Amino acid sequence: MLTRRTLLTALAAAPLLPRPGLAAEPRVFQTGGVAINGADPVAYVTTGAPVLAGGAIAAEWTGATWHFASAANRDAFVGDLARYAPRFGGYCAFAASRGYLAPTVPEAWTVHEGRLYLNANLRARELWLQDVPGNIAKGEANWPGILG
Repeated sequence: MLTRRTLLTALAAAPLLPRPGLAAEPRVFQTGGVAINGADPVAYVTTGAPVLAGGAIAAEWTGATWHFASAANRDAFVGDLARYAPRFGGYCAFAASRGYLAPTVPEAWTVHEGRLYLNANLRARELWLQDVPGNIAKGEANWPGILG
């Protein structure tokens, strides 16, 4: 017979039971192995606009294929990852500031102090822009634990 005490005892013991392992999210936002929807991360910084690259010029980094509009952009990226790789792995910067992951779209972006930040959509970008330094600080604090 199931009593309240038996149920509470079972619930209290539940955290001790083995749980299936969850796969960690990729370190970089990708779709089909292609990072940040195939946009050239260097172009955001150098031209001030998203440029979708066809994939003819690519580089592998952090388990994803990065596309570039030119060999010069690919070489710049590989040569200075700290400058050109999008923060928070190309996941939504606003979501990272709130402690979770969200995919991104090429048209919702910001370059702040020379660094690329992507957002899930234009509304998330509007919220991001309300306090970029504060959102960056929150995202940096959250980022180590977000990927799992």
